[in-house]
Amino acid sequence: MAEKIPDSMLAGRLDVRTRDFAVTEVPVPAPGPGEVLVRVRAAGVCLSDVHLIEGELRPLFLRGDTVTLGHEVAGTVAALGPGVTGWADDQRVLLQAGEERNGVVHTRGVDYDGGWAQYAVARADTLVAVPDDLPLEQACIVPDAVSTPWAAITATAGVRPAQPVGVWGIGGLGAHGVQLLRLAGAAPIIAVDPVPAARERALQFGADLALDPADDDLVDQVRAATGGTGLAVAFDFAGVAAVREQAVRALGPGGALVLVGLTRQPLTIRDGTAFSYFGQKVLGHYGSMPEHVLELVQLVRHHRIDFARSVSDTLPLSEAATAVERLSNKEGNPIRLVLQP
Repeated sequence: MAEKIPDSMLAGRLDVRTRDFAVTEVPVPAPGPGEVLVRVRAAGVCLSDVHLIEGELRPLFLRGDTVTLGHEVAGTVAALGPGVTGWADDQRVLLQAGEERNGVVHTRGVDYDGGWAQYAVARADTLVAVPDDLPLEQACIVPDAVSTPWAAITATAGVRPAQPVGVWGIGGLGAHGVQLLRLAGAAPIIAVDPVPAARERALQFGADLALDPADDDLVDQVRAATGGTGLAVAFDFAGVAAVREQAVRALGPGGALVLVGLTRQPLTIRDGTAFSYFGQKVLGHYGSMPEHVLELVQLVRHHRIDFARSVSDTLPLSEAATAVERLSNKEGNPIRLVLQP
């Protein structure tokens, strides 16, 4: 017998005007035509959520002033809206991090209510079936924490086997970036992070070399590790202006800096002549497409990759504010914190 759906639920709500965030009781949403009600079992906490609460990011398409946060969501099917077929009660699913509306992508938990809640409504075509051997607390982070670096590597940068690459920032995105670059055959993979534990993590995830950005000879070390050529691709997962300047200096001829980490700070290239002479590039990157999530689920299904080390801790939904504070302060240097309603 299907679990009875209550009238109200807890949800982590943000007022985007005042930046007040609180877990509060709200009505359980009803799925409309073409929609599915999902019983949330796990929801990731991302730096983008922190940036929303702090006001660095603002929704572009939100109707009203409040939104339930959470774009990394997994759970089970609770109810089908009118006209929906192909999904069964209690089926394990993850949700794509957004949906296209009139040719424009709206982000879950930013432009419309997300999954920091006991229940979430999703358009049926944004559900992805989860393999039985993938725990939901790992499945929830595939959209964004894993799919964003995967899309940056495969689509934006087009990394090829044996290409030398650098990864700046070994947090939630960068750690997966290292793991996925290893899967893609990049070599060598050079990780850069100021935190010793993060550098050690990078080596565990598959980096060939882990460096401290404070090292005066970092660029020389990169060139030595790459046989003097420099990097084909440098990924900035940190969103820090100084990181970008350092990464550009480590590029080889024709090399590309891929901007994945978000910041409002300006991008500065100190030696524009050399940048132009060597035909180097700056490529912006944001999020992923639905096919990247599907590719990753297939890779998990065939045991090419696993995320057992990706969840640093789980917390109840009621402690969402604590999770945000821990991530903002990098307490324990987490890869991902996951809320469990």
